[in-house]
Formats: sequence, structure tokens, C-alpha cells
Amino acid sequence: MRLLLDSFWRSVAYCMHPRVIVLSLLPLALMALLAALFGYFYWDATVAWTREALEAWPLLSSFWGWIGRLFSGDVTAVLAPMVVVIAATPLIVVVSLLIVAGLMAPPLTRLVADRRFPTLEQKKGASFVVGVFRSLGLTVLALLALIVSMPLWLIPPLVLVLPPLIWGWLTYRVMSFDALAEHASPEERDAVLRAHRLPLLGIGVLCGYLGAAPSIVWASGLLFAAAFFVLVPLAIWIYTLVFAFSALWFAHYCLDALAQLRAQRAAAAVSPSATEMADVHAAATQWGAP
Repeated sequence: MRLLLDSFWRSVAYCMHPRVIVLSLLPLALMALLAALFGYFYWDATVAWTREALEAWPLLSSFWGWIGRLFSGDVTAVLAPMVVVIAATPLIVVVSLLIVAGLMAPPLTRLVADRRFPTLEQKKGASFVVGVFRSLGLTVLALLALIVSMPLWLIPPLVLVLPPLIWGWLTYRVMSFDALAEHASPEERDAVLRAHRLPLLGIGVLCGYLGAAPSIVWASGLLFAAAFFVLVPLAIWIYTLVFAFSALWFAHYCLDALAQLRAQRAAAAVSPSATEMADVHAAATQWGAP
């Protein structure tokens, strides 16, 4: 419990670090860049195609005409850009978050290691490529578990338990591995994950619940169209900050647990030697006695 609470408060404090704040703002900058590139190369063509698609629907053609007569304007000309923005925003956001998520975890772990554990030996237990493929495989398993468990979501309590539990398991497996990849050997990593399985899973589940907070802001942006361009970026920034907090929490916990494991093993290795020396000294005293 001490390790859990200590790593939690340290992670909260580290979220105020300038480097963490800058990293949390990266998705917004990347999203703006991707949106600008999309707008420059594809905006006109996409809006024109969307407008043609809206006008081509037989069931909606009369509705567009009625709305146009009511407001004295071309409804599809106004609606098409809105449809493009609403459809393109999630794709741009997901791409931005995936890129930044892959780039955030290593520097955040290095930040914790440099500030708290500068003498902790790096044994390079896993490469970046291994971590990426492992994360992809675990993500596929989590998605399959979500799909299989969907019928159980109709039972009211389970819809609040199963998805966070699945995402918590995924977060725990991915982030704990990434936090130990540079410093722990494969044997040490397995020992830490086996000894701290339940606390790490608890951290993952709590971070999964925290990750649901930006969805409320996101939904508000979709409901209140006037605030869309304010609430959606806010939701993205909160989501990235939650990810940064999760990575910091796992880094603090796992590196501290690794340091304790090595200290315990070093103490256990020294103790037999001291005992042997004491036995030799006792034997020498006994043989030297008259």
C-alpha cells in the first residue's frame, strides 16, 4: 500500500513538470498540423463529394428542400462542411493520440528514472520493437474480449465493470512492460510483475476509469455545436494528460519495485557470506582455544 500511494502522489506532482505539460500539448499541435494538411489537399473535394452524397439520397431530398424554403438558403452547402468536420475529427484525433502515446511513454519513464533512480542499472530487457508488437497483440486480445463481453453489458452493473476491467488489464500489461523495458532484465521483469500483479492491475483499472472523463467533455462538444472547437481540444488535452499520469504512475511504481527487488537480492546475497565468515571465525576460535 505504501508503494501504491507513494507512486500515486509522485505521479500527480510530476504532472506539473514543464516537460510533462509540453508533452501533453503535443497531440493538439499534431492535430492542428494534420487538420491543416487535410484542409489544404482534400477539403474542397471532400466537401463537394459530401454535398453530392447528401443531395443524392432520395429520402432526404424533399427534406432538404423543405428546410431550404424554411430558412431561405442552401441547406446542403451549410451542412456538408459540418459533416466533414465531425467525420474527420475522430480520425485525426485517434492518429494524433496513437503517435503521441508511442512517443510519450519512453521520455516519461526516463524522466522518473533520471530524477529518482539515477543509479539504477539499465539491463535493456526488451527492445522498442518487441514492446510495439507486444502492445499490438495485447490490444487485439482486449478488443476481442470487449466484443465477446458485449452481450453481458445489458446487465446494468456489468457495463460499469467489464469495459474498465478489460482496459485496465490492457493498460497494466502494456505500461508496466514499457516502464521496465529499459532497466529490468526479463527475469527481473517477470518477478516484479508476478509479485505486484494485483496492485498494478488496480492502477490499470483506476486509469481506465480516469480515461472515461474526457469522453464526457467530448460528448458535450458534440451536443453543443457552438462549443465544438473548444470542448473537443479540451477533451484531447485531458485524455493526453491522463495518459501521461498513467505512464508516470506505472513508471514510479515499477522502478521503485525493481529497486527494492535488487536491494533485497543484494542483502540476501550478502547475508550467507557474513554467516559463513562468522562460522569460520567461531571455528578458528574453537581450535585455537586451549
